[in-house]
Amino acid sequence: MAKTEPKLDNRPGCILTMGEILVEILASEIGQSFRRAGTLIGPFASGAPAIFIDQVAKCGSPCAIIGCVGDDDFGALNVERLREDGVDVSGISVIKAATTGSAFVTYRKDGDRDFIYNITNSASGHLSVSEIREHLLKDCRHFHVMGSSLFSFRIIEAMKRVIETVKANGGTVSFDPNIRKEMLRIPEMREALDFILDYTDVFLPSGHEVMLLASASTEKAAIDELLGRGVREVVVKRGKDGCSYYDGKDERHVHALPVTEVDPTGAGDCFGGTYIACRAQGFTVERALEYAGAAGARAVTYRGPMEGTATLAELDAFIKERSEVSHG
Repeated sequence: MAKTEPKLDNRPGCILTMGEILVEILASEIGQSFRRAGTLIGPFASGAPAIFIDQVAKCGSPCAIIGCVGDDDFGALNVERLREDGVDVSGISVIKAATTGSAFVTYRKDGDRDFIYNITNSASGHLSVSEIREHLLKDCRHFHVMGSSLFSFRIIEAMKRVIETVKANGGTVSFDPNIRKEMLRIPEMREALDFILDYTDVFLPSGHEVMLLASASTEKAAIDELLGRGVREVVVKRGKDGCSYYDGKDERHVHALPVTEVDPTGAGDCFGGTYIACRAQGFTVERALEYAGAAGARAVTYRGPMEGTATLAELDAFIKERSEVSHG
């Protein structure tokens, strides 16, 4: 007897996310220090929720984002990019008295990155319950939470409001923790993360994040614990080692496609956006994982966090090309 896969809500309606929208400016050389003058590249449209939703749009799913930008060129750059790629931008507020968020990124010789952020004090810091657009909630069938967006208690309150509304309307929720360990030391933050996890249908951690929100001491036990508290699907992003899927009945592991990394920023967001869009469109888990893995792999071959987002047709071509390389 064939196993029945968990299903995301694929009724007509949109995929919605909420959070920071910013520009990213990159150091042009590996090992470049921000303590001295150097050449920078950018600005690029960015923000983890923005990258995620741009990828959802590229996959052909109706989608929208709630967020705030400043009344400046950086804000216009983001709004225009998202609109051009098919995202409903009616939930983006322009804050006249604030500037659009920014991130400056430099790449260390050991492969890690260092960031200088201006998010909390930017337009994104104005995001609150008052920015929620009721027409978007009415049409929402799936809501995606990005842990990086939980940087203020006003935003956490807004996230909770949207989550409760979407679930009450019969929709589903996905959660990419994307958090720093030190955030868990704040009692209110831990409570907020536990609240979100209690409503989560699809959990999308990177490998090292699997155990952050569980009390278990091994990855397998942590996954069992997460599934036991009501999460329906756990999809672990493992970078160059591929990805893994668990739903309590089925377990799948998918190898990564061979690529040369140029810029890893945004790869996990592209993976998540593709997986959620494909599942919402009724794709099998296996096919959704294949496309998601390809989206993450393709994203790292482009410089700039949102420059590697891709349509399903582009992902088909990329999968074919990479498969030929690995077998050639």
